Amino acid sequence: MVLHVVLVILSLLPLLEAQNPDPANITGTAITNDTLIWLSGKWFYIGSALRNPTFKQEAQKIQAEYFYFTPNLTDDTLLLQEYQTTEDRCVFNSSKLEIQRENGMLSKFGESQHSCGRICLWGRLEGAEEHVAHLKVFMKHRGFMLAFALEDKKIWGLSLYGANKPDTAPELLEEFLKAVKSLGMDESEIIYTDWKKDMCSQQQQQREPERKKTEEGP
Repeated sequence: MVLHVVLVILSLLPLLEAQNPDPANITGTAITNDTLIWLSGKWFYIGSALRNPTFKQEAQKIQAEYFYFTPNLTDDTLLLQEYQTTEDRCVFNSSKLEIQRENGMLSKFGESQHSCGRICLWGRLEGAEEHVAHLKVFMKHRGFMLAFALEDKKIWGLSLYGANKPDTAPELLEEFLKAVKSLGMDESEIIYTDWKKDMCSQQQQQREPERKKTEEGP
């Protein structure tokens, strides 16, 4: 009888593991100067899988988005300058993200809890609440992923970003799909951007002086 119970438990282990996803395998490691230098430059927002209904609704409004990271190695911040196409118009935004080196996280205070702009999920957060995201880089595939609210499966989510061009390397997309499934989400939950709807590239040349001025600071 005891042996039978043991065999039953062993047979259920794969099922139990599938029902209890471990978010630990999608969190990053400590952020170093090399990581920040690697992050410097232009990135494209590819898509997200989000359980938070408000975030999901906002993500559906983003037609296309690309942005620039400029790291400050002295004060541990990332200047974020983004060009987002929403409702067939281009919006330019500039803000700063705090770097939590040891925890491998990026964080932001104060501006929206529901805007998926500001690198998706960082917009105008109300009050002084800190919102954080785990950074997972895929240097080999020239991409990175941000993981949100991993402590709560009802609202957690993932976002994917690629470098140089809006087309995603198959290997990078595979890593993202693997992470999505590890959180118990389905591939059908992913909301992708559509580069064909981009309205910002043609306007960037006009806005470039504005971006450069923001990058240089006062």
